[in-house]
Amino acid sequence: MRYKNYILLVLAFIFTACSNTSTPKPMQSYEKAFEAEDRLIILALRAEQLKDNESAYKVFDILYEKSNKKEYLYRSLQNSLIAKKFKITLDKIQNHQEDLKLMRIKVITLVNLLRLEEAEQLALDLVKKSKDINDYLLVADVFVSQKKFGVAVKYLESAYIKDYNEKILDRISIILYINLNRKKEAIAQLETHSRIHSCSLVICNRLVSLYSDRNDIDGLLSAYLRLYKINSAEEIATKIVQIYSYKKEYLKLIDFLKETKINDEILLQLYVKIKNYDKASTLAFILYNDTGDIEYLGQSAIYEYESKKDVLDTNTLSKIASKFEKVVAQNSKTLYLNYYGYLLIDHEIDVKKGLKYINKALEIAPNSSFYLDSLAWGYFKLNNCKKAKSIMNRVILLDGGRDDEILSHIESIDECLKNKGK
Repeated sequence: MRYKNYILLVLAFIFTACSNTSTPKPMQSYEKAFEAEDRLIILALRAEQLKDNESAYKVFDILYEKSNKKEYLYRSLQNSLIAKKFKITLDKIQNHQEDLKLMRIKVITLVNLLRLEEAEQLALDLVKKSKDINDYLLVADVFVSQKKFGVAVKYLESAYIKDYNEKILDRISIILYINLNRKKEAIAQLETHSRIHSCSLVICNRLVSLYSDRNDIDGLLSAYLRLYKINSAEEIATKIVQIYSYKKEYLKLIDFLKETKINDEILLQLYVKIKNYDKASTLAFILYNDTGDIEYLGQSAIYEYESKKDVLDTNTLSKIASKFEKVVAQNSKTLYLNYYGYLLIDHEIDVKKGLKYINKALEIAPNSSFYLDSLAWGYFKLNNCKKAKSIMNRVILLDGGRDDEILSHIESIDECLKNKGK
């Protein structure tokens, strides 16, 4: 309100200063028509910025009256439209005189005033003169306003086949899908265009929208994959990952992640999920080198051990142990303490050192059946089978106590005790 009052004061001052100025002849836009022109432009633009469109159109009106520059008239009409001063807008367009911009504004104004038959006639006249894509769309909007959906589609289709413009097809698909409930036909037309003319941003985004509305997962994935090729945005890639995961198509998802390199962390998880520990180990080591995160080195050691534990040679065992040594020096996570400790025990590299790491893990998780199993196995390797059996009796009562490896250890320990008894 204060700004409007300020505008009125400024206008009063300018009118006083310019009251004797006669209406000028049409001028070039770069020529200054009167002394206060620059100040009025700043005032009008500031009103637009503040979304005070009513004040903006009034100032642009003055600019047009004082300069006779058409761009001020266009700007005034646009602002009066936004301000919903439709009757005022229409009154200011006394005669469009084949001016296409004025014809467009008049069509929009007539639609807003619900004078739809007049709007239709003028829109058809406009499109004959301009042949502009946006004017075809404007005609369609007039038909839609009259609920003449079939006519709108026919009109747009006749325009579409001239140069297969995607904006026109997009509008056709919306009318078919929403207004005429011809959903399959709408999608079919978009897919046909996509195959023949490629899937642009406009067409792919519309397919995504329609497939999503129909909950067509396969169609949605196909549209997203095509969309990603022309717009490799992170949110699109995330959608593709989510759909592949939902469909449990892990191998296809792995191929997508390998090709795009968008998320190596997810790729690592997938390698582990399908038990491809060799690739998991390699990728985890790459991530460690890239990030310096010791967690990745620990994962690399675990997956390398899992991938090669049946064919371990001395060099490989030494390399894995070296990784674990570096990890446990910086990270006291029980997973790594137990893995390293068990490796040292099971392969009899240094059983006592292995027990030290197992005990550290048990300080944090004293009731872990797997860590207690590792402890018992260490005492077994030290030939203290009685203590090993005592620990195993506890393991059996815990969750995980019937694990195949644990049962195998129990059998070995029982055999040890039997032999000692003999």
